Amino acid sequence: MKYVLLGNLSPEWASKQSERVSKAKTKLDKLGIKVESIHYTQGYYDFVDIVDAPNEGAMLAFSVWYAAQGLGRIQSMPAFDAKTFEAAIKDAAG
Repeated sequence: MKYVLLGNLSPEWASKQSERVSKAKTKLDKLGIKVESIHYTQGYYDFVDIVDAPNEGAMLAFSVWYAAQGLGRIQSMPAFDAKTFEAAIKDAAG
């Protein structure tokens, strides 16, 4: 399942980019979550990532771990491809 992660960096970790990314990547690998892309943004969120998680529990575990480490906060949203969305439209109509 793909997820969009909207994240904010904690003030303590904002200037420790390499260390933060390394810690997060190690945990993501352990949970079987693959990072597809990372984008840094201006505005309400500091970054937007696209990941592929083996299940919702893995994604939840990462979000909890990230906050517990003091790295910042993550909001995760499941992301559906166009084919899945079109099937949902048909199911809703029928």
